[in-house]
Amino acid sequence: MATEGEPTDVVKVLHLLVMAFTWGMQVWVSFIAGFVLLSKVTLHTFGLVQSKLFPMYFYCLLGSNTVSLAIYAVYHPRELLNWHETTQMALFFVAVIMAGLNVQWFSPAVIEHFLVMREIEQEHGLGGEIGFSTNRERYVKLREQDPKYKAHRKSFYRYHGLSNLSNLIGFACITVNLIYLALNLSSL
Repeated sequence: MATEGEPTDVVKVLHLLVMAFTWGMQVWVSFIAGFVLLSKVTLHTFGLVQSKLFPMYFYCLLGSNTVSLAIYAVYHPRELLNWHETTQMALFFVAVIMAGLNVQWFSPAVIEHFLVMREIEQEHGLGGEIGFSTNRERYVKLREQDPKYKAHRKSFYRYHGLSNLSNLIGFACITVNLIYLALNLSSL
């Protein structure tokens, strides 16, 4: 079903606001909040905050990316797409998939392994320091002595890396689409 005509001004504003919300949230959570928090609170506090923040963040991303894809798809029917529009549609779709992977698999796995690691670290008097540079030797020693901790740490970093990668891919997709949108504004 091809949509006839241009989107209304309300739809255009909604689309721009959703994309701006998504991009701003991604910049804040990915590049600012975590680094500030890591330098101001203990490692376990940081992890607990992130364990509460990330599920909501990824659900917000999934919702806003889905809305952006839906709005774009309604006004750009598949049978009428040119190369640029096809690329944009694909980028919106990839952003939805990346947020969905984080909601469904990566973020829950990161949180699960963090909570187990946190418990083990607390038993050994670790996690109360600010930043990663202190007590590095004690963490290495714990990893060498406790196979359960070592396994959870390995899984934690694997899922954390996959989560970060998918988050950055989604961020790149939205950034490219936002740039394309900005370059095609008729006036400011």
